[in-house]
Amino acid sequence: MGLFSRHPAPRDAIASVAEAIQPPPKSLWADGFGRLAIRAVQILIVVVLVAGLIWGIRQVSLVIIPLVLALIFASAFGPFTMWMRRKGVPAVLATVLTLLAVVLVLSALGWLVVNAVINQWDTLSTQAVEGFQKAQDWYHTLPFAISPDQIDQAVQGVTDFVTSAQFGSGALAGVSAVASFLTGFVLMVVILFFFLKDGPRMWEFVLRPLRGSDYERGRRIGDKTVTVLGAYIRGTASVAAVDAIGIGIGLAILQVPLALPLAVLVFLLAFIPIVGAVTAGILAALVALVTNGWVVALIVVGIVVLVNQLEGNFLQPVLMGRSMKLHSFVVLVVLAGGTAIGGILGTLLAVPLTAVVWGIITVWNGDDKPAEWARRKKRSNPVPLSGDEG
Repeated sequence: MGLFSRHPAPRDAIASVAEAIQPPPKSLWADGFGRLAIRAVQILIVVVLVAGLIWGIRQVSLVIIPLVLALIFASAFGPFTMWMRRKGVPAVLATVLTLLAVVLVLSALGWLVVNAVINQWDTLSTQAVEGFQKAQDWYHTLPFAISPDQIDQAVQGVTDFVTSAQFGSGALAGVSAVASFLTGFVLMVVILFFFLKDGPRMWEFVLRPLRGSDYERGRRIGDKTVTVLGAYIRGTASVAAVDAIGIGIGLAILQVPLALPLAVLVFLLAFIPIVGAVTAGILAALVALVTNGWVVALIVVGIVVLVNQLEGNFLQPVLMGRSMKLHSFVVLVVLAGGTAIGGILGTLLAVPLTAVVWGIITVWNGDDKPAEWARRKKRSNPVPLSGDEG
């Protein structure tokens, strides 16, 4: 037998040995280009799913937007409601008192703004006319000029637009938008009432189908969402209040008209990270420029920059804590994306929702255990992340 056997080996045995020796044919999907194609298909599927989700949300935005806003406000005011309930106040009464407190604060703020505008309107209009006259005098010193015919054409164009059918359709669209806003506002208040009253019970009902580790993950997601949203709103409101008070005091000392409304505007725009502070400073400087001259306007710019630097370097890290651990680049990108998708409301909601998503990732596998792909990688020779790190 073997090599010296007179009987040759069966052909089937020879074929099986040859197949065992030869490597299997290489798959088209096994090389680098194949893996890239598979990954591209996966990315396309994810993009289509996300686009479909965004499209669906926009179709039912009248329900989704009040729901999200109610969740944010409930996360911010929930501790106050729970504090009253721990003191023995019934759940319904504690919820109603919380809502009334919010309404009273907003009403008082609106009354102060309207009252300030009414009281200072005459002074503002007079100073605005004087500032416009100065701007005209400065304009006549420029090497170019606009002819009266061009001004008449511009006025005629505005008149034609106001009297056109397009303007009428725009006005009807505005009335429809106001009706949608009022409907959404009422819906948000109703949802907010139930969130404040029965929020934990409602989340427990959602988690009923889950068991074991999935249930614990759902609990962590709910707790982290409420914590991040509440910390974001309360921290941003505190920082915005400091900004508004500092800039408002500076405007009042410089005797800039509408100091209180401008301070309130600074408070509101502070909820838009990075961009809001710049916009508020530009508006305050423009009012000072028109009414008080360029020297006061430059001083206003200096005050705005100083206050923003103080809150950015000292207040925000303390008040916001670790709840908003987002890089400035990420904030800018999500602001741009939120504005493109949802306009002004998308700008306001983009950052807190992104912070919630990142917060969920950080507790995906445990209280201090992020998802596997999001964990820091240990390096034998760590590279410093910035120039000031050793």
